[in-house]
Amino acid sequence: MRIKDLCRDEMPREKMIEKGASALSNAELLAILLRTGTGKMNVVEVARALLRSAGGKLNNIMSMPVETMCETEGIGLSKAVTVAAAFELGRRCAVEPIIEKKDSITKPKDVYELMQPSMKGLDHEECWGLFLNRANYVISRECLSKGGVDSTVLDIKTIVRKALEKKAASVIIVHNHPSGNPFPGSSDIRETGKLKKGLETCGIDLTDHVIIAEDSFYSFADEQTTDCRG
Repeated sequence: MRIKDLCRDEMPREKMIEKGASALSNAELLAILLRTGTGKMNVVEVARALLRSAGGKLNNIMSMPVETMCETEGIGLSKAVTVAAAFELGRRCAVEPIIEKKDSITKPKDVYELMQPSMKGLDHEECWGLFLNRANYVISRECLSKGGVDSTVLDIKTIVRKALEKKAASVIIVHNHPSGNPFPGSSDIRETGKLKKGLETCGIDLTDHVIIAEDSFYSFADEQTTDCRG
């Protein structure tokens, strides 16, 4: 069935204009991003096919590489990039209110709530630094490195340099585990210990290293991991 053969209430753009975005299904919202279908499928059917390839979960589409999206019939590079861009905007939108609130960081859960929207659904590891002043307010939040599925770089010299440039009193390191297991590996513990010593030589405290794994997290400080204790 072609999109123009649907009744007005079933046409995604018209339905959104008349009833609002909340009235649309996930497939209909995706269809608005995709814009057109194929000779065999209308755009809503293409959107449903994309959802099926992701197990029906938007989180899986959010972490899906552009090349993988293109494997769905009716989705070329341009449409895949549009979908990926929309999800990235969603991530950034989710983080903005937390950053603008400018509350101090007092516990690992504050770090999790700040960073989880940016890291949710990632299929690779990223390492971020939170640079804090003496009142534990975040004065800068920066992505330090991006890695593969099971590793990323913790560049000690770069982190120390950035902390000095920003006149930070302390630093919190955050990285994600796409595997879903938040517990640190031996390299995580070893590199955290080296970073703590490197920062201490400049009078800067490593307050915590938090590992995020979707709906859970691990805090070196909370768990009193030897290499991150004060």
